Amino acid sequence: MARTLDINEILKCLPHRYPFLLVDKIEDVVISDEEIRVTGVKNVTINEPFFQGHFPDEPVMPGVLVLEAMGQVAAILIKLMPEFQDGKRHLVYVTSMDKVKFRHPVKPGDQLRTVATLIQRRGSATRFKFVASVDGKLVAEGIMGCVIASGLTLKEGEGDK
Repeated sequence: MARTLDINEILKCLPHRYPFLLVDKIEDVVISDEEIRVTGVKNVTINEPFFQGHFPDEPVMPGVLVLEAMGQVAAILIKLMPEFQDGKRHLVYVTSMDKVKFRHPVKPGDQLRTVATLIQRRGSATRFKFVASVDGKLVAEGIMGCVIASGLTLKEGEGDK
């Protein structure tokens, strides 16, 4: 299945909201026997609240938020997999980051494009390879581990949608 998602569909997949929602659009979702991959886009603007302090004279998107954007893109992919289309609440938590490299800064006006590819899944544990770019130029890459849970603080039945 190859498809795109607009912001309304993204909001159905993620619990994040402004100012912490870091995915504006999903350009491509591929779920096949050969590959499970998603491409997400974050339009980075000077209006982002983190630019007030990071850094006022040289605005740069914090690396940890680039990683968060990548994690949100991976979570969307998990939520679109057929086994998670059961109407229950499934949250995706990042558990590890391996071989992460930041290659270039992300600045206001950039369009951060993240490709997350599922490389392993065992039960509720997943691993993704991710590559982030701006205008075709590599800005970050690495491996991310995630776990799929029904929630850490909610009692069973709370928050099910």
